[in-house]
Amino acid sequence: MIIETPIPPVVPAGRMECAVQPVLGLPDGSELRPWRPEDAEALMAAGQDPAIRRWNLFTVASAREADDRITRMRERWRAETGAIWALARPGGTATGLVGLNDVDLRGGSAEIIYWLLPAARGRGAAVGAVERVGRWALDELGLHRLRLCHSTANPASCRVASKAGFAPEGVMRGALLHADGWHDQHLHARLRGDAPGPL
Repeated sequence: MIIETPIPPVVPAGRMECAVQPVLGLPDGSELRPWRPEDAEALMAAGQDPAIRRWNLFTVASAREADDRITRMRERWRAETGAIWALARPGGTATGLVGLNDVDLRGGSAEIIYWLLPAARGRGAAVGAVERVGRWALDELGLHRLRLCHSTANPASCRVASKAGFAPEGVMRGALLHADGWHDQHLHARLRGDAPGPL
């Protein structure tokens, strides 16, 4: 008779639910903090930005939709299925979003997502924010693997992934439907124990 020993979860349930979502400082003085009701205008602006809409299937058309989305972000933290931060200067409103989707504490994995409003682009903010959330997820939360996926037609996201320490793993064919049709996606990943910085 074979007795199977259950595999314990990589991260015990309750690690997020029983904690306050932290504020993560960045070297340039910006911070990653939980979204607030006063950030609703930033979500509406993101929902109208052509670059964000092109790559993220993201729409927020009204203040009510923005408020609902911010409420869902808090609910996802408590449900331990997501962790979404606003990128902002201390005391300022959001200029970007960075976070974890599809959090699987038992299996030890999640997907990194991000976007920046135009005012935050071109200064390396995405790299710093993605790297910081990755470090928190692997070193502090205790996940084993993070993935970052983007359209093969989006070389800027490829550069962000590489500079933030996410190694390229391959191409997922026809993996995501965008407004202009199905896109192949590059798959990048970072594991706990990987060397920090660019790969």
